[in-house]
Amino acid sequence: MSPAVLAEGLHKRYRDTKALDGFDLKVSQATVCGLLGPNGAGKTTAVRILSTLLDFDEGHAEVAGFDVVRQASEVRYRIGLGSQETAIDEIITARDNLVMFGRLYHLSAKVARRRADELLEQFNLTDAAHKSPRQYSGGMRRRLDLAASLIMAPPVIFLDEPTTGLDPRNRNEVWEALRALVTGGTTVLLTTQYLEEADQLANQIVVIDTGKVIAEGTPAQLKSQIGGDQIDVVLHDIADMPKTTSIIEAIAGSTAETDEDNRRISAPVTNRVAALSSVARALEDASIQAEDIGLRKPTLDEVFLRLTGQKVAA
Repeated sequence: MSPAVLAEGLHKRYRDTKALDGFDLKVSQATVCGLLGPNGAGKTTAVRILSTLLDFDEGHAEVAGFDVVRQASEVRYRIGLGSQETAIDEIITARDNLVMFGRLYHLSAKVARRRADELLEQFNLTDAAHKSPRQYSGGMRRRLDLAASLIMAPPVIFLDEPTTGLDPRNRNEVWEALRALVTGGTTVLLTTQYLEEADQLANQIVVIDTGKVIAEGTPAQLKSQIGGDQIDVVLHDIADMPKTTSIIEAIAGSTAETDEDNRRISAPVTNRVAALSSVARALEDASIQAEDIGLRKPTLDEVFLRLTGQKVAA
């Protein structure tokens, strides 16, 4: 099966700045690919090129099997594009919004109305179809915006930080809508500043920095790159941090990371049960009181920090 999105050796330069420097990407059909990277890494440039909005200097790119340069109109017909800012009209109803988008795509009035009703049902907005978007919650507005991007039922949709500014409940609503799209066969390429979002949604994560891919894989594969389990100790007294750090490093055989604000010390361990028991016993012998001690898997935040040397943009 051919990939839904393909980029090979893309280069894009703005005067003396390399926005993309040999960018490669392959996204399978009916999957979610999360494109992560620090500010200025090239994420938006890559999406704009793949959605035919920006030319590039070197390389090759295809979307839905069509060349983004030679067959740009074919690509545009097969993609949806959602930006951080919603494109819906605040005055007319949700249904009229979708009908309007359908007419802009040159659908007949009858087909546009039918397609609007299908999308309202798909995104669980039928009961609010005759309300204006200004009466909607943030999650409902974002779902309506996604629906507008899918008027032509495109096989590929590009989303630029689709849940920015949403609270956890509204973010979950959008996640459920995206999962339903993928189940129906849509391929989603999204950029996001929420690493939890990538962890929850993405089948594949691609980390880009300085215009090139520096890591890719499933969330589990990326986490395994920085080790298996982590031991976390939260202390009662911050004065015990130096001694506790030495104890943990001696038992774990690795360098610990300290978070003085939260009185937390963390280190990767190999023998998880033995390490937990040994640390607990050593702290008790040293009369050091821990408020919490436990094992956990590495987070994508830690992967991102290790790979790029900086925290994900907030």
